[in-house]
Amino acid sequence: MKKLGYFIFALSILMTWSSCRNDFDFEPSTGQLQFSKDTVYLDTVFTNIGSSTYNLKVYNRSSKDIVIPTLRLGQGETSNYRLNVDGLSGKEFQDVELLAKDSMYIFIETTVDIETFAAANNHFLYTDAIEFDSGSNFQKVELVTLIQDAVFIYPSKDETTGIVETLTFDVDGDGIDDETNLQGRFLTDEELTFTNEKPYVIYGYAGVNSGNTLTVEAGARVHFHANSGLLVTNNASLQINGAFSNDQELLENEVIFQGDRLEPLYEDVPGQWGTIWLYNGSTNNSINYATIKNATIGVLSEGNQYEANNKLNLANTQIYNSSNFGVLGRATSIGAQNVVINNSGQSSFAGTYGGKYNFTHCTIANYWGNSFRQFPSVLLNNYVVDEEQNIYTNDLDEANFNNCIIYGNDNPEFLLDQEESGEVFNFKFTNCLLRFQDNTNFFSGDNYDFDNTLLYENNIFNESPDFRAPFENDLIIGEDSAANNQGNAFYANQVPTDLLNNDRTGTPDLGAYQHITFEEN
Repeated sequence: MKKLGYFIFALSILMTWSSCRNDFDFEPSTGQLQFSKDTVYLDTVFTNIGSSTYNLKVYNRSSKDIVIPTLRLGQGETSNYRLNVDGLSGKEFQDVELLAKDSMYIFIETTVDIETFAAANNHFLYTDAIEFDSGSNFQKVELVTLIQDAVFIYPSKDETTGIVETLTFDVDGDGIDDETNLQGRFLTDEELTFTNEKPYVIYGYAGVNSGNTLTVEAGARVHFHANSGLLVTNNASLQINGAFSNDQELLENEVIFQGDRLEPLYEDVPGQWGTIWLYNGSTNNSINYATIKNATIGVLSEGNQYEANNKLNLANTQIYNSSNFGVLGRATSIGAQNVVINNSGQSSFAGTYGGKYNFTHCTIANYWGNSFRQFPSVLLNNYVVDEEQNIYTNDLDEANFNNCIIYGNDNPEFLLDQEESGEVFNFKFTNCLLRFQDNTNFFSGDNYDFDNTLLYENNIFNESPDFRAPFENDLIIGEDSAANNQGNAFYANQVPTDLLNNDRTGTPDLGAYQHITFEEN
């Protein structure tokens, strides 16, 4: 009984104390709210694609608990913005409480149909406001976003089953079409030219069917949703015809491939989309003056190493932020000039299962910093291993690197992974700046005999390329670069101007750029 008496006494004291508290007596807001920003800019979004979530912080700086009578979007229920306040979604809220010296977050998103909006408003800037209270206590924060029109390419979807269309084509070259699990569809005849009039947004894989050529004109912008890309099938071609822009800040004539998230947060995020896939049997593919960024594999080229012409000609192109490989070749043939590849989760260039590769005045670097990197900037091998661990070899007919820079934030930055049962493994580095320092003598054998002029000629090892900002994909070299004036004139005359259209025939530097004088910060 004594314990019960103590319990009743304590409970009565607690109830008396609680009834006397006035901490939670909320008073109406007096219009003195403060905000983390006076305007919330939601970055550019494509029509009918939801934005990222943005936030606004609301502060009660006073010493009193307050209640905000109304918190609403100015356009009410018709607004294309959406709010989340204290975990509740909506467009208008009543009696929102905010404690003294406290704050709360409001989360904001939008999705806009540009056809409906632009037809009514004749512009693509969509605005609204979050309004707090009314009358003399009225306050507001503006909301602004730019809606960009686009050409959308996406596969069909069965409304009953929800099954998304997949690509069917001749996968193994036997003349019989095979059904794949790649979601996507083939481009129609009317879609086989990408212009610079509107950006293109692709869902799934946009396929180029046998006998067709996809032409991408100068200045085109192509955006891919997650797990999307281009697929060029047997007897089909890809022609990317970007052009040099005098104003390199604008790059208006360059072709750009990237993800479909336009917010600054996603500007350099690897792995946002799939790849440009040049399937076995595709032919006459060329990429000129393009930037390919934030893919899983920038360009994947397969097969056709013995064709008279290169399977892929790659020129004046930059490939950045690939979560796996920048350029991956499999038993294929690639010619590359004035190409810059950087920031790849595995290798920036991998020539695998043999093939033919010729790189001239290219900068192949890897300053990946997102995670551990297993492979060097350049990987060459002549074999594949199947699921049963069977090894199959194929000739590496040639892999020539002339007047190139091969460097990165690891060491060594090239690997020659030869399966001895493969008889042909031809490669040569001529007038290159290479990072390769094997302090543990782990790499041995004839492939690493740097005194053998049949394999290595006039190369520079482990000296600084003096890149301007390699972790920011700026691989222009400066006055202190070991690559300056070290190029072989024969190869320089084959590629007489650098990626910025500077003449290199007089005193050629190594890599894709002639050196400049960096401006002091």
